[in-house]
Amino acid sequence: MKLIIAIIKPHKLEDVREALSELGVQGMTVSEVKGHGRQKGHKEIYRGAEYDITFVPKVKLEVVLADDIADRAVEAIRDGGNTGQIGDGKIFVLNVEQAVRIRTGDTDTEAL
Repeated sequence: MKLIIAIIKPHKLEDVREALSELGVQGMTVSEVKGHGRQKGHKEIYRGAEYDITFVPKVKLEVVLADDIADRAVEAIRDGGNTGQIGDGKIFVLNVEQAVRIRTGDTDTEAL
């Protein structure tokens, strides 16, 4: 099993969700987060004053999947989250040793 963590722009969440749903992904966790990458934020002008926005709003998406669908899910997230602009985000893929559904005790891929 794989844990896919994706940091994407908030307005691309629905596109990514639809792309994953087409692959048969049934569940995901979404969190609103803030951060910055290489660009270290950006400047905005509000009422004539310039402000440094150090931490940019993003969405963190977490999905646990069977190994055989993980590569296609990464591609779906990449395609759905891509705007071609700086700050589109990152995708991280980690190995998951075990998953357990609390209600039934199902384990591993049955728990997903």
